[in-house]
Amino acid sequence: GDWSSDVCSSDLNIPLQLYFPRNMKAAAFITVVQGATLQEIAEEVNAGGHSWTAQAPSKFSTLEEVKSHLGAFLPGDAEYSEPSVQAFSGDASNLPTSFDSAENWPQCSVIGNVRDQSSCGSCWAFGSVSSFESRACISTGKDVKYSPEDTAFCSNAGNGCNGGNSAWNYFQSSGVVTGGDYTDMGSGATCYPYSLAPCAHHVPATAKYPACPSSEYPSPRCKSSCTDGSYSKSFSSDKTRASSSYSVRGETQIMQELVDNGPMYVAFSVYSDFPTYKSGVYKHTTGSYLGGHAVTLVGYGTLNGENYWKIKNSWNEEWGNGGHFLIARGSNECGIESSVSAGLVSGSTVV
Repeated sequence: GDWSSDVCSSDLNIPLQLYFPRNMKAAAFITVVQGATLQEIAEEVNAGGHSWTAQAPSKFSTLEEVKSHLGAFLPGDAEYSEPSVQAFSGDASNLPTSFDSAENWPQCSVIGNVRDQSSCGSCWAFGSVSSFESRACISTGKDVKYSPEDTAFCSNAGNGCNGGNSAWNYFQSSGVVTGGDYTDMGSGATCYPYSLAPCAHHVPATAKYPACPSSEYPSPRCKSSCTDGSYSKSFSSDKTRASSSYSVRGETQIMQELVDNGPMYVAFSVYSDFPTYKSGVYKHTTGSYLGGHAVTLVGYGTLNGENYWKIKNSWNEEWGNGGHFLIARGSNECGIESSVSAGLVSGSTVV
């Protein structure tokens, strides 16, 4: 009478009827999954005794709205690319049992700052730049926001709101300018702040989160100049480059890289239960595939016997657990360990 509770991207080639309870017709099952509301999905998750709890998110009213907040190319996609995988040569015997980048480097507020990609498939730019700005702060001591706008709409790593890859190769070859959140526009603090307003979907709009557009924003054009008129430096002189870029594989190697050098870009497969995440250690339990999503790996640990990665999302701090989520570690849950990249930012590269 049961069906598998751990279906993920690698399982989708298995004939679908294997997941039907014997007493349920296939057509009826498909209708339940495809037509389920976020409230119904959350109720199903919470009734199942899983390692995480769900609630219908205030940020989204439908699964279609979720799709406009995805946008990462995944391994196997025709457009997927990543920095070359680096061989691991370190000693991982003294790794701490748990680690949180924001606690380890409290001088870097950028690590804990949850950004908002708005209704645009630019998650890949946010996952890239949030790992970059975290590592730049760790390396240089300068707690500065860098530009997802430059990354999303000026780089060769993706197609703006239509998806992309890790931008660490771009950071190494071209660099990235400073750039705050939408709310930082006009402050004079950065060169190229994000121009798409954070937004609320079906919840009442507020001054902080106005109503979202009815569909995804079109990609703004690359400006190639500082858009904050009171910022003191030129676009070209504001660029900071990565001194290296690479991908990392293997649970222990990823843990070691995080402890040594800080947050990383990660991408994974999103299913329709994920937007309902509220707390606990996420594992895909129900629902259909929605798309690839890029986020920022910021920590790891164990909760109630479940090993997890701590991940920062870019759907603002009101989603999930303060804008973060935990996902199962060590089993490549939803491909979370298959697309991990970062690089180094030397102090000497900062002008």
